[in-house]
Amino acid sequence: MALLAFVTAGCAGCNTGPTPRMIGDKAMDFTVRDSDRTVSLHDYRGKLVILNFWATWCVPCVEEMPSLVRLQKEMGPKVTVLAVSIDEDEAAYHRFLRQYNVDLLTVRDPAQKASEVYGTTGWPETFIIDSSGTIRRKFAGPANWTSPEIVDYLNKLQPVPEWDTKR
Repeated sequence: MALLAFVTAGCAGCNTGPTPRMIGDKAMDFTVRDSDRTVSLHDYRGKLVILNFWATWCVPCVEEMPSLVRLQKEMGPKVTVLAVSIDEDEAAYHRFLRQYNVDLLTVRDPAQKASEVYGTTGWPETFIIDSSGTIRRKFAGPANWTSPEIVDYLNKLQPVPEWDTKR
């Protein structure tokens, strides 16, 4: 009986709802500098951001990357895909970008400072951040980013131009 009371009391603070931690929260800012560029999340305020944490040695990440590249091409300026690599090996990272024609915004963060801010526990892990800087969804594991469901969801997150709000 005492054990049941202890377990019940211990879980009183557990999050039992269906919403993952951070959904609805403001996205935490970070700055990552590698040999190619410096990227700060706050530079993309006002834009829809797909923040993806990945690595070249992660098989699901490798499988997912082509759909992220296609999404960026298909949605163009409506979305910014920011792919943060946790690779320690700079040469492997650059080789991967060339080999797979990764044509989207990438930055290498071998110290994993940005992924630490977001509490990532595996790769790939992706956050959808709306134009107001709010985290709307989190994907743990690979996704097909050009699926009709995801593209429709992203299109619905697009801000309505001011002239359209007067209808």
